[in-house]
Amino acid sequence: MASDKRPRSRDGSLLERMLGDLPGPDEHAQQALADRASQVLRPAGAFERLDQVAVWLAGWQRTPEPAVERPVALVFAADHGVADEGVSAYPAEVTAAMVSAVDSGVATVAAVARQVGAVVRCDDVGVGVPTGNIRTQDAMSVGEFDAAVNAGVLAVDRAVTDEGADLLVLGELGIGNTTAAAAVCGLLFADDTASSAEAAACWTGPGTGVHAGALDHKRSVVRDVLERVGRVAPLDALRRAGGRELAAIAGAAAAARRRSIPVILDGFIGTAAAAPLALAAPGSLDHCIAGHCSAEPGHGALLAKLGLEPLVRLDLRLGEGTGALIAVPLVRIAAVAVTDVATFAEWGLA
Repeated sequence: MASDKRPRSRDGSLLERMLGDLPGPDEHAQQALADRASQVLRPAGAFERLDQVAVWLAGWQRTPEPAVERPVALVFAADHGVADEGVSAYPAEVTAAMVSAVDSGVATVAAVARQVGAVVRCDDVGVGVPTGNIRTQDAMSVGEFDAAVNAGVLAVDRAVTDEGADLLVLGELGIGNTTAAAAVCGLLFADDTASSAEAAACWTGPGTGVHAGALDHKRSVVRDVLERVGRVAPLDALRRAGGRELAAIAGAAAAARRRSIPVILDGFIGTAAAAPLALAAPGSLDHCIAGHCSAEPGHGALLAKLGLEPLVRLDLRLGEGTGALIAVPLVRIAAVAVTDVATFAEWGLA
């Protein structure tokens, strides 16, 4: 990806300012954990992928004894003006209904969270206040974008202050947001040799369940967005073609990085929301892992672009943070499979 040829953002957005001077992981904690992982009572490499996750967790929790004790799922909800184009199988009113279901504990994300011992916090960052219809106008002004990003930052602050979060899951709700995510990806990874129609076909999938002619229409909407916006800086792509909940996820991811809190990314939409950070500031998603790879066609392609290997592949197509929550026990197991397992020396086998 030729991000160095891309125009730089000129709006001085909050998100752009947050990406300066980002902390790295604690390398001493990582090395200590890696050393122990190589000595525990199992054949070398037997838990290789999980050991890598444990090392990642140790680095960002900044301890050689990482643990997942207080995972928090932050779910951001907002409406999209592009929903007026008929790009979803459901009406825009479903967003508000789903927020109520999450708050009442009867949504899928709430049920999954209970099983994995996570707290769910749902933030309304634009329900009933749709973004501009990205087919014909920008999703957000600079001020609106900053406000949405800041909502994500504040959500992370609350998760730390109120819940003591040691691992974050970032989810979303918003009818029309797979269209926005596809448009953002098309702008981020624009190829000079590919037409807007080809890019739209690559990144646009069925989302909530549109097929045949309806999917063709959705792709035509994304094509129009790509042609309208053109080649822009990564964060501008998010502002002009994304949504408030996508901007909040980006803000939360950046805030988590500044606080050194590890993050599990969810599906296509959540990953698309975070992707501009990686292009604007290479390495800025090092504190994030991919919880899963969804059935949405663009998700696998996006993970490959970002160099992220999902923990599980279950062909989910929901969002809400559910797939990332399903991965929480794997991260927890990765840690205890090193910290709670004896080494050969400790067991007198050295």
